[in-house]
Amino acid sequence: MNLNIKLESRAAAILGALIADSASLGLHWLYDSERIAQIEKTKGLVFLQPDANDYAGVSGYFAHGDKAAGDSSAYGELCLLMLRHFAQHGQFDRVPYQTEYRSYLGPGGAYAGYVDSPTRQTLQTLLALKPEEFPEHSGADDDQFAALAAIPVVVATHIGSQAALMTQIEQVVRLTNHNDTAVAAAQYVGCVLLNVLDGKSIVEALIGALPNAGEKLALLVEQALQTSLLDSATTAKRFGTACHVLEGVPVIAHIVRCAPDYRTAVEENIRIGGDSCGRAIMLGAIMAAYTVQQTEQFASIPLEWAARYNKLVAATDACGRLRTV
Repeated sequence: MNLNIKLESRAAAILGALIADSASLGLHWLYDSERIAQIEKTKGLVFLQPDANDYAGVSGYFAHGDKAAGDSSAYGELCLLMLRHFAQHGQFDRVPYQTEYRSYLGPGGAYAGYVDSPTRQTLQTLLALKPEEFPEHSGADDDQFAALAAIPVVVATHIGSQAALMTQIEQVVRLTNHNDTAVAAAQYVGCVLLNVLDGKSIVEALIGALPNAGEKLALLVEQALQTSLLDSATTAKRFGTACHVLEGVPVIAHIVRCAPDYRTAVEENIRIGGDSCGRAIMLGAIMAAYTVQQTEQFASIPLEWAARYNKLVAATDACGRLRTV
C-alpha cells in the first residue's frame, strides 16, 4: 500500500532536514560503528529513544538524556526557529531573529537540551546587549555544524540570484559562527540545494557548487566524490565524523552522490556515527528535494517517519505560511 505523500520540492527540503535530524537523535554522537551495528540488529536505527546504555564503554557522548524519540537535536531546533522566523516576518530580519534566538535558547527560554560551544558563545554576546546594540557578527569563531542548521530554510525561501543567496547565507551564518570556514561550507551546501531545487542532477549540483566552497573544502569534496559506490564507512574514516564542517561536508557530499533515496541516505548517515544530526540537516534537505522530483508517484520522505517527528504540526503550519513553498 502506498503511504507516501507528494510534496513540493522546497517544502520537501525543509521537512526533509527536520525529519532527518529527528530520525538521527537516538544515536547522535555515538562514534563506535560496531556498537551502532549491534543496536541496528535489535532496535533499528531511526527514531530511537536516547539511551545511555547504548554509549556505555565505547567512544561517544550521551547528550540527550532529557529527549524522547521524535524530538529534535539543537540543530533541528535552530532550523525550526528559522522556519518560524520566515513564517512570521516573510523574510529574514536580523535583529528580530537575534532577539528570537536569544529568547528561545537563552535563560528562561523554551529550549531544553544540549547547548554547544558556538551557541553558548553567541548567547553570551547577545545577552549582554540591547537588541539595538546587536552586532551583525554575533557568532563564535567556530566551524561546527550549527553554521548549517538554518540553511535549508534560507535556501528554500530565497527569491533572487545565486549571488544574493550567498550574501544572505554569510549574514545568517556569522550570527552564530563568525568563521570563514563555516561560511564557505554553508555557501557550498546552500548552493548544492539551490541547484537541486533548480532541477539539476545531483552530480551537477555537487560539482557546480564547488566554486563557493573555498579552496580547502573544495579539495576535500572533490576527493569524496571520486567514487560512485556508496562506501560511507571508508569515506567517514578518511574525513572524520566529528562536529566540524571540513569533516562532515565531504561525507554529506559522498552520501548524496551515491545513495539512491532519502531513506537510504539518512540511515547510512546514522550508521557511520559521530555528529549524525549535524550532517542530517543538509543531507536530508538535499536528498528530499532531489528525490521528490524524480517520480510522480512516491514522495522522498517516508510517511511513517514524518508521523514520528514530534514537531511535524508546528513545522507544516509554518511551511504553509511561507510565501514560496
